[in-house]
Amino acid sequence: MAIYLIRHGETASNRASIVQFPDTPLSSRGIAQAERLAERLAGAGITEILCSDMARAQMTAEPLARATGLAVELEPDLQERHFGDHRGTPYSELHAQGLDIFAPDHEPPGGESWAAFHRRVDRAFDAVSRRAAELPGHLAVVTHGLVCHSITARRTERPGAVGTDSYGRDGPPIRFGNTSLSILTGPDPWRFELFACTAHLDGAVADDGSALSGL
Repeated sequence: MAIYLIRHGETASNRASIVQFPDTPLSSRGIAQAERLAERLAGAGITEILCSDMARAQMTAEPLARATGLAVELEPDLQERHFGDHRGTPYSELHAQGLDIFAPDHEPPGGESWAAFHRRVDRAFDAVSRRAAELPGHLAVVTHGLVCHSITARRTERPGAVGTDSYGRDGPPIRFGNTSLSILTGPDPWRFELFACTAHLDGAVADDGSALSGL
């Protein structure tokens, strides 16, 4: 039994460094990335798929569902952090206004504080952990960059190669590329067997790093 933690594929917005809306779809390259991921995991022993209900996550999960013959179960608690009025705004414009939307004390207008976001991720990960423990096979969880960050930094025994956040405050930063795959085994504590791997991507669908910190 393991948790296969997956970040969604590329979108035009995260490639362009724009804070995304819930209905942002995958780009053509993101769709190809999701297909490659599904090919990689078709015979991995996944027996259930949980997915954020945001469009980019659902589109990432669909090829995996076809490859495994499984249904996709939607879980709203796996959504990306809600950035409220910042959605649709390029990061460059926010930086020009002196705003760091990832700062610990920043609360986006009409959005979700870090504390509220982490509480929601905890609720989601508790449910994921219980579900994974009951399965005869592995549980795929398709979600978003900051959700992966929160789980890694707060709910796992982190790999020695990464710090606690995107900025690497106590070591190299946590990075999750598009359709990156992490495999967690456990519990108590959950540990990484594989961390943020994109070995299934190459050529035209390779993640060039432009969307590593995108949402």
